[in-house]
Amino acid sequence: MKRSRINEIIREGDAFIRSFGYVMPPFAYWSPDELKAKKPAGIVDARLGWDITDYGEEEFDELGLFLFTVRNGRAEDLSRGKGMLYAEKIMISRKDQLSPMHRHVVKAEDIINRGGGKLVLELFMPDTDGGIDRKAEVTVPTDGVVRKLPAGGLLKLDPGESVTLLPGVWHAFWGEGGDVLIGEVSTVNDDLTDNIFEKPIGRFSNIEEDAAPLHLLVSDYDRWIGG
Repeated sequence: MKRSRINEIIREGDAFIRSFGYVMPPFAYWSPDELKAKKPAGIVDARLGWDITDYGEEEFDELGLFLFTVRNGRAEDLSRGKGMLYAEKIMISRKDQLSPMHRHVVKAEDIINRGGGKLVLELFMPDTDGGIDRKAEVTVPTDGVVRKLPAGGLLKLDPGESVTLLPGVWHAFWGEGGDVLIGEVSTVNDDLTDNIFEKPIGRFSNIEEDAAPLHLLVSDYDRWIGG
């Protein structure tokens, strides 16, 4: 994925987010040089910031997701059961743009349609080995109301609606009728180890550096900033 395209997606995404009255935190707009100079552990170590992914498949418009991690706790706190146990993201799923089938081992999450089109989720329960159970009925809470769907059923969320996905629940999602602004409130987020995909696929983009980065992505931190 070309860096120039990532820069364009960031600009478009920021404008889309602002159109709903959501304003990003100040560090979102730091230049790469500012971020490298300040190197705040609360941002770099927690992997807060921009995350534009095509899952390494080079087809962002068809297979991809825009994410920004706003806050994130620590795995050590989660294991102790006290401290900062939560995370928050703002995301954009474009019309008919697939975020592929996956599950989480640790993370529980509320996925919220914050505005735009419908958010469509395809859902499966896990089998005893953690794989996809293609027969089991799916049970998920939606804004405090339990919903039941057949295996592979499509849950459609209008703006304002949400679903709670517990660890193990398989899910893929996309926008229907328009781009969708998505909120995610979850337990501590670890995108390096806690994404199990149905098919062999990367979590982050392979970047061709054809332009200077507008802002660093979380996947840039190790290479551009170091430990």
